[in-house]
Amino acid sequence: MRKKEGNKETAILEAAVKVFAEKGYHQSKISKIAEVAGVATGSVYLYYKSKEDIILKIFDQLWSKLSQELEQTIQRTDLDPVTKLDAIIDILFDSFTVNPALAIVFVNEQNQLMQQEKGNVAKLYKGFLDLSEKILREGVDKKIFNTNIDIILYRDFITGGLRALLHEWARRPEEFPLDQIRKNVKYIAKNGILIHHT
Repeated sequence: MRKKEGNKETAILEAAVKVFAEKGYHQSKISKIAEVAGVATGSVYLYYKSKEDIILKIFDQLWSKLSQELEQTIQRTDLDPVTKLDAIIDILFDSFTVNPALAIVFVNEQNQLMQQEKGNVAKLYKGFLDLSEKILREGVDKKIFNTNIDIILYRDFITGGLRALLHEWARRPEEFPLDQIRKNVKYIAKNGILIHHT
């Protein structure tokens, strides 16, 4: 089924996520992306010069969207730092539970794109981490989170742990239900950083 003109780029990106998740980025072909998107192969090239441009656009959209959602959470004065820490985890998990193929692409391709310094991936990802750090600093400043914790180390520990768990889930989803992982990550994240009053 052919796509209407206005929906073509969205269809191409959604198809690319599915194809990259199934075949892996390096094994994927533009013609297969076009087929899954329901567009002519030539139509893909009207929007993107290459497969690399497509994957960079996918990651640009992902981290821009997540950062925007996190920025909105940070600005909320009705939420305490503990609730905001939960929000970081929810924002990440919500993106991937609604689109498991995107989680697979993230796990398989993000690190390589960052190491190769392709596009804006590293910059946008760092922006997301910097926003996460603001929440941690707010909790430390308000003496809700442990003041002895190394915030950058903790931030990287949590995000690295999430990436490893998503990798396991992508390989064996039946053994790693994401909602259960989410609850456990929240528990570990909060109990590892909160000041415990005796």
